[in-house]
Amino acid sequence: MLDLGWTELLLIGIVALIVVGPKDLPGMFQAVGKFVGKAKGMAREFSRAMNDAADQSGVNDIQKSFKAASNPMKTAMDEVKKTTENATSDLTTVDTPALSPERQAQADKIREKSAEMATARHAAEAEAKSASEAQATNTTDSKTTKPKPKTKAKAKTSKTATTKAKAEDKA
Repeated sequence: MLDLGWTELLLIGIVALIVVGPKDLPGMFQAVGKFVGKAKGMAREFSRAMNDAADQSGVNDIQKSFKAASNPMKTAMDEVKKTTENATSDLTTVDTPALSPERQAQADKIREKSAEMATARHAAEAEAKSASEAQATNTTDSKTTKPKPKTKAKAKTSKTATTKAKAEDKA
């Protein structure tokens, strides 16, 4: 659009007022408005016709391929997604063949032995945990029940007090 500021529009309005006159000015603005409306409608129709022609000739397909070529990372990720979807669908539809009775018995035996070992391991872990907790509580109990040793200064005063008491008894 034309780059007109407020000062330019004001200047055009003043010139139009002087040239056309105040009596014919509203009619002129109405005619200019109709002309601008027709021009916009023609431009819109032309743009629509060009887009329709581009759609019919396949320009949109070429545009999409150019966009894909300009962003190879997205294209590569789309291919990776397709491949993983195909692989997962293939894996879910694969049927495992049934084991022979001998192999099935061996597999069951292995599962039972694994379950027994897991149960034994869990029991041993629980026993070790309870033993360590018991040891920790015994250690904290023994720390709190130990008597505090007397300091040497107190011991000296008590000896002197006893010697003074003995001396008084003798006297």
